[in-house]
Amino acid sequence: MCGITINNQEGNYKVEDLKLKDGQRATLVKELLRKLILNKDQIHRVGEAFKDEMRAALGEQRSSLQMENTYIPELPDGTEEGTFLALDLGGTNFRVILLELARGQILKEEFKFYHISDEARLGCGIELFDYLADCVKDFMGLKEIPIDSKMPMGFTFSFPMKQHSLHSAELVTWTKSFNCPSVVGRDVVELLQQSLRKHGMKNIEVLCILNDTTGTLVEGARLDKKTRIGMILGTGSNAAFLERAERVQHWEGERHNEKHVIIDIEWGAFGDKGTIDFIRTEYDKEVDNGSLLKNSFTFEKYISGKYLGEVCRVVLRDLVDKGLLFSKASKELFPAPWKFGTDNVSHIEEDALTGSNTSTVKVFDKFNYKFNEDYDEDDIKVIQYTTALVSYRAALLVSICTAVLLNRMTEKDITIAVDGSVYKHHPRLKRWMKQLIKELAPEKEFHLMLAEDGSGKGAGLVSSIAQRISARIDETPLPTAHTVKKDHQRNHHQVNGCAKVHTNGVNGFHNGKITSAVNGHTNGYSNGH
Repeated sequence: MCGITINNQEGNYKVEDLKLKDGQRATLVKELLRKLILNKDQIHRVGEAFKDEMRAALGEQRSSLQMENTYIPELPDGTEEGTFLALDLGGTNFRVILLELARGQILKEEFKFYHISDEARLGCGIELFDYLADCVKDFMGLKEIPIDSKMPMGFTFSFPMKQHSLHSAELVTWTKSFNCPSVVGRDVVELLQQSLRKHGMKNIEVLCILNDTTGTLVEGARLDKKTRIGMILGTGSNAAFLERAERVQHWEGERHNEKHVIIDIEWGAFGDKGTIDFIRTEYDKEVDNGSLLKNSFTFEKYISGKYLGEVCRVVLRDLVDKGLLFSKASKELFPAPWKFGTDNVSHIEEDALTGSNTSTVKVFDKFNYKFNEDYDEDDIKVIQYTTALVSYRAALLVSICTAVLLNRMTEKDITIAVDGSVYKHHPRLKRWMKQLIKELAPEKEFHLMLAEDGSGKGAGLVSSIAQRISARIDETPLPTAHTVKKDHQRNHHQVNGCAKVHTNGVNGFHNGKITSAVNGHTNGYSNGH
């Protein structure tokens, strides 16, 4: 890993040195905030820790990374066809989507949002899935689709899960604002399928389950065939990538010469075992102690939109307490914990590009600070210096891990599909990432590409991929908008509480769906990882 300094960027994209009228004050601020700047050794150690954690997780050893096998062994190849339902569950607003594909292109995408009440999010898990089925039934009515239509479905479920096949996954833990304890450890696809059938939708088959990060990778590959990495940089953060199948030990059911498989890293928890504590500051400890998920999601607390604003607030509060910021203002004006959102950070960072103070003043107007009365231009410089350092550290940490992924691939030219509010709205993050990744992976050509709504489009695309895989195994295709697979005789047995099925000599085949590919077919993605 190469060393990075905060002064080697070009133009307005560099982190400007802090210069104040009071030189001693500037020195004190810079000394306090120096701990937010990673040195060459720390950068190298973060990268090595990430590689070690990846290797451990792929080998089914103790790790803070999940490195979940998604059982998706190929990416879109331009043959995706059909009409699919897709569900997107990851927040308080749930989406039902109708997606029409032809020759790998999206011809039509229609959707409706449904609000999930506190009772559904925090109550009985069966009631939650029954509500999801109610929403599907309502949506089909709005689109005048008979509920007995033979429709394939993809399920985007953006919570940590343990996958057993392309269409089977048990919930590991709820996050965000969900907590239905009875669902933890259960197969969420099975629960959804049961609720759909209970509500009369017996011909809807859930072909696949994935999260929004995997969906971003798949949607990115539809847009650009060189895509090998998908990333979310929003309220939360995660990444997925196309890995060599031979490196993946966790594989339920038989293998069939798969060359690759998408791995969901779940990197938000990177460092939960203490492996990157050497970069942790007292500011990070305070943010962690005040969070709902204490001692977990360590990496996410350095880089994601849920936490960046609070990191900046904690640093600024320390400067206030030490008399280095807002010395003329009442301390009562300062934002309370978790009331300084990351949107404020992005607005303040806009001033770094324009050379003005306009956006910073507008941010603090919201907290009733009066410019030239409660604070002055030097206070603004301290604020901007703080948000720059916190933002740059986030960009650097993401870039280190992205470079590790690039460097483990043999392709020389790789596209990284990215989605999320922080990536889209932070004015300097993308440019910093381009510069830093280039320095950390100097032998690679790469392109950062915005791939929006992978959580919706990805579910439909993966459903089509599942049909394609199944068609290679069994002459009878998976359910489509026009056909439905005949019932097969199957023998079921229980493995860790999840149904396993053996049909035609292939393990993991269930309800016309399949765990993995056969014959090593990878649609042009067989070279170089």
